[in-house]
Amino acid sequence: MPGWLPRAMVLALALYACFRLGSWAFDQLIGLLINVLIAFFLALAIEPAVSRMSARGMRRGFATFLVFLGVLIAGAGFVVLLGSMLAGQIVDMVEDFPKYLDSVIHWVNQTFHTELSRVEVQDSLLHSDWLQKYVQNSASGVLDVSTTVLGGLFRLLTIFLFSYYFAADGPRLRRALCSVLPPARQAEVLRAWEIAVAKTGGYLYSRGLMALVSGIAHYILLAALGVPYAPALAVWVGLVSQFIPTIGTYLAGALPMLIAFTVDPWYALWVLGFVVVYQQFENYVLQPKLTSKTVDIHPAVAFGSVIAGTALMGAVGALIAIPAVATLQAFLGAYVKRYDVTDDPRVHGRHQWRGEPLSARLRRLWHAPEPDEGHRGRGTDDGEEPREPRGPRAGS
Repeated sequence: MPGWLPRAMVLALALYACFRLGSWAFDQLIGLLINVLIAFFLALAIEPAVSRMSARGMRRGFATFLVFLGVLIAGAGFVVLLGSMLAGQIVDMVEDFPKYLDSVIHWVNQTFHTELSRVEVQDSLLHSDWLQKYVQNSASGVLDVSTTVLGGLFRLLTIFLFSYYFAADGPRLRRALCSVLPPARQAEVLRAWEIAVAKTGGYLYSRGLMALVSGIAHYILLAALGVPYAPALAVWVGLVSQFIPTIGTYLAGALPMLIAFTVDPWYALWVLGFVVVYQQFENYVLQPKLTSKTVDIHPAVAFGSVIAGTALMGAVGALIAIPAVATLQAFLGAYVKRYDVTDDPRVHGRHQWRGEPLSARLRRLWHAPEPDEGHRGRGTDDGEEPREPRGPRAGS
């Protein structure tokens, strides 16, 4: 046996063991890594506000605390408004359930000539096997729901703690990162950090402004139609439509349509039409003006990045995909050499027609003189005199 073979086998086994250990550790820590990534982007989003407050003499930790306090108050207010709206709708549905049931039973009796009564239907529903099984399963699933809620709260607390430390100790973190890099690499890292702060903060701020405009517009419509809980529904539409990319507008419009349908079915059609029209206005007028200076990214690239982010990390990936791609695009743009574009019409999407233009050809054909009767049927070209027919020469 060669002397190097045992060492090579031991090295290969050690590398395989390290790979398996790393894979196991990554699978166990994937949730924590995603939380840290969310916290990092959240810290980048509030970095401009914290920097402005600290530049005015406020301590950076206290400025970060004030920003997070404002975010928490806004989030709690949204949850309270939405919860009160849903609770009120549920109470109204429970109170009006006998009326709905009576109307349905009356329609069934008239249509199918039956003699059903509300008491019999209620008894059959209360003593049915599927309802008892559903109640038992719901009782056994209370513990699972409680565990999920506690896990979500713990994850939210983890994200806020990490983002607080990233934002409060941002300069110290940058100094620690740059201390292990040469000067040339330090400039690139600081430039990438600055671009990420600008793109992420600009993306979230522009989305927040569009959410405000969307909420005000939908509130005016819902208040004019007399739909209940118009402020809560407007806040719901504004936030969901802007912070769930691509399909958020239509998901957000489903709840106001449902509430409007309970008032009048025609109101639901009005809400649907307004949602579609406002979406076009937002895509072609409002969004280009607000995001042209913050997140300059092509719509097709944005849509593809959202799909890729969703496939990789679910809803979290869909939320951070656009600022991440915009940051990468802006950072790599400095290393791409650009040239002046030629004045070829094909660059601007205009085709160059060769030969005589079609309009000139049609005018020439319209104004061409008609041939005489004696020459009708003989070919003439552009009004030229007809040629004499060629015959055999004399003496030939």
